[in-house]
This record gives sequence, C-alpha cells and structure tokens, in this order.
Amino acid sequence: MNAEEARQVDATLRRLGIPGIVAPEDPEHAAGKWRVYDSADPATRQDITADTLAAVVAKFREANPEPFGNRRSGPTRGFIIPPEDN
Repeated sequence: MNAEEARQVDATLRRLGIPGIVAPEDPEHAAGKWRVYDSADPATRQDITADTLAAVVAKFREANPEPFGNRRSGPTRGFIIPPEDN
C-alpha cells in the first residue's frame, strides 16, 4: 500500500479497535510500500499485516455473519430456455 492507502487503513483499524502501527517498510523511504506492524520501533517491530487483515475480516463477519451470496430473501427471476427438440 502507499502512504494514502496507509492513512485509510490506519483510520479503519482505529475505528474497528484493531491494534497495529501502519508504517513504511523502509523508514527512510516513506514513498515506498507500507505495512502493518506490532510496534513503531523499526529495530524490533514485527510485520502483522496478514494477521491484521484476518482481524478486519473477522470484525465484518461478526457484524454480518451471513455469507455475501446468501442475502436473497425471495424468489430470483431469470429465463428458462427449453431444450431444442430434434
């Protein structure tokens, strides 16, 4: 992610109450890629981007446990094409 995407991710994590520090991979190159870390110290931090993504998904599942594709509450309309009789 870039710096703007990182800002949005940071705001989302805060709103959801998920811990993590969004920072550039290379502290000297803020224009490069960004990740989510467990602490701000570049010498000791661990990348937790994958765990953070899983936590975000879990939060949204808690909010709506029904799978996305099963939201239909009524009949579905469509077309039935009869087979050709030869």
